[in-house]
Amino acid sequence: MHVLQSVIFFAGGWTVSMKMMRSVFYGLLTIYLIAALFSLIFSLLLSFTSLHESSLEGVVTAFSFLLLFIGGFVAGGKGKEKGWILGALTGVFYAVINFMFQFLGRDSGFTLEQTAYYTFFLLAATAGGVFGVNASGKRSKKG
Repeated sequence: MHVLQSVIFFAGGWTVSMKMMRSVFYGLLTIYLIAALFSLIFSLLLSFTSLHESSLEGVVTAFSFLLLFIGGFVAGGKGKEKGWILGALTGVFYAVINFMFQFLGRDSGFTLEQTAYYTFFLLAATAGGVFGVNASGKRSKKG
C-alpha cells in the first residue's frame, strides 16, 4: 500500500512520487494565480486607458515566459531535487491544461506558432525548476 501512495506512475525508468506531483501542483497554482492577477491588471489598463491590446502583446508574451520560469522555480524549490523534471512536468501540465481549454472550449488545436511558444514555455519552466532546486539550499535525503 505504501508503494502505491508514494509512486504515481512509472515510465521509461522514471518514477514520479506524490511529493514531486505536489511540487508541480504548487508550481501550476503559482502560475495560474499570478496570471489571474495580471489578467485583471491588464484588463483594467485596457479598459481605463488609451492602450490597445496590440500594444501589450510583447509585454504579455515576456510576462508569460517569466511566469513559467517562476512556476518551475516554485516546483523545483518545493521538490528540492530533480528540478529539471519538476520544471518540465510543470511546463507539460501547463500546456496540456491550456490545450484542453482551447480544444474543449473553442474546438481548435494548437497552431504551429502556439506549439513553438509552448516549447519555449517548457524550456523556461525547466530552467526555473533547476534554479529552484539550487536556490532551495537544503536537498532532501534519499532513502
